Formats: sequence, C-alpha cells, structure tokens
Amino acid sequence: MLRHYGLDLLDWHRGELSSRRLSVLLRHLPRDSAVARELHGEAAEWSVSDHLLATAVDQLAEANWMFATVNQDEDAEPLEYPVPVSRPVAEPAAEELTAEPPSAGPGPAQLASFFG
Repeated sequence: MLRHYGLDLLDWHRGELSSRRLSVLLRHLPRDSAVARELHGEAAEWSVSDHLLATAVDQLAEANWMFATVNQDEDAEPLEYPVPVSRPVAEPAAEELTAEPPSAGPGPAQLASFFG
C-alpha cells in the first residue's frame, strides 16, 4: 500500500481510510505488488502479452517440428515433439473454490417451449 499508493495500512486502523476504499485499492494493486504475488504466485507476473508470446513460441516450435518431420527420410527415427514453454499455474481464488459449477444449459423441454 505504501509503495504504490503512499498510504499506510494503519490509516485504516486509525479510521482515516474507509474499508470500502481499502478494498478498492487492494483489488486494483498492480501485478508486481506483494499482495498479488502472495495471492497468485508466479502467475501474477505474467501479463496477457507474456501468455501470447509463450503461445507463439509453442506454435512456432510445433510448425518447425511438423516441417522437419514431413521432410525427413522415411527410414529416419521420428523426431521428438517439442516441449511447450512452461507457464505459471494460477491458484483458484477462494470464491472460485466455493462457487457452484455452471449448469449444462437448458434442457430439451425448455428449448422446445422456447422455440414453440
């Protein structure tokens, strides 16, 4: 809080910072904050661009593997499939663990009554 917003957490305890404001500030802390790293681990440091770049690297490696596989001698040993770039695994939030699974959708009777 102090690093990113210049606010002391004790301001909440002193009554100078409302709980709502504290909640909003915590939710919008940057990805490099200690809170985000504690909640999400290494996944907090990966942006969308990082995930897209890792996917592009994986796709390029697969394309090179396919090209080399198709253009090798028939008697040659098969090439090993490329290993994908390792990505951080985000731990599910507490709300996700307690949330009910999504329903499979409307049943046949509901669809028939809707489309009449």
